Formats: sequence, structure tokens, C-alpha cells
Amino acid sequence: MADELHGRRVAILATDGVEQVEYEQPREAVERAGAQATLISTHDGEIQAMNHDTEKGDRFAVEAQVADVHPGDYDALILPGGTCNPDRLRMNTSAVSFVRTFVESGKPVAAICHGPWMLVEADVVRGRTLTSWPSVRTDIRNAGGNVVDQEVVTDNGLVTSRKPDDLPAFCAKVVEEFAEGRHPVAQPSS
Repeated sequence: MADELHGRRVAILATDGVEQVEYEQPREAVERAGAQATLISTHDGEIQAMNHDTEKGDRFAVEAQVADVHPGDYDALILPGGTCNPDRLRMNTSAVSFVRTFVESGKPVAAICHGPWMLVEADVVRGRTLTSWPSVRTDIRNAGGNVVDQEVVTDNGLVTSRKPDDLPAFCAKVVEEFAEGRHPVAQPSS
């Protein structure tokens, strides 16, 4: 539906090294559904996207800096992958805090491929079930999360997928979960 997300504001948190298709396709999906998407990064100017982590892709204009925005201004969050992207983001305290606040508020969050590294860094995976790129799975387990190897996994508003091949299922589930809106806040198990 073209208006499924009408009036919703979606934050996309990414920086240099983002996997281009994991940024572009989810953004297109939420915008087609009527949402207003904003590329948020750790710096102004542009970010350099990558294809398969090794080849430079396009550059994308940063629309807001994470230090200048508040999670309350957005209804949902997308965390694209690319190996370098979340690795750089998790070194930025404003980015980590932004992600933590989103998850703790019960707003829907979607992360693909290496994107769940930000969820680990924000310490919000304990007791949650998710998936990711294989090299991130040990980190998820060590942070108390449950890992499954599936195309797309949804856990109380948290949507995760493994890799670019999963994008069709990921994007469809992202629109569905974002349309549902805020979910009850998950309490971590002890």
C-alpha cells in the first residue's frame, strides 16, 4: 500500500562504508509506503557507500547528524549493514545512545547484515531473537541474544535479516512492522 506509512518519520543511521543496497532498498520501501526517511550520520556532508565491502559505490548526502537529533523525532529506525559502517558507528557515543533509546522506547527497529552490531553495542539484544551476517552471531550470543539463521526474523518490533539476498523479505517485513508502530517494551531476562 502506498499510504501504509503515511506521516511516519523513519531514521536511517549510517556512515561511510554502508552497504549501498542495504541503504537504498529499505529507504525506497519505506518511502514508497509513504514514510519520510532521513539519512542520519556521525558527520555532515556525504557518506561513501560500498558494494560488497570492497568496491566504492555512490555517495549519499547526510540529512542530519546524530548528535543533533533526538529519537523522539522519529517513528522507526533502519540500521543498514556493510562491515565498516556499524563498526564506525559503534565508536560514536551519540549513535549508540540513539539506537539504545529507540529500542528501549519500543519503537520498531530494523537491522540487516552487520547492522545488528549496533544493537549489540547498545546492549539491547539480551533475551531477543535475531539474525545477522554469520560473523556477527557470536557477538549477539555473547550479548545475551538468541540467534537463528533465517531470511527475516521479527521479535517484538525488532526486524533483522542476514544479507543483501534477504532484502525483499526484509523490506516487506520492515514496512509491516513500521506500520504497526510502537510495541510493548521488552524486558530483558536475567
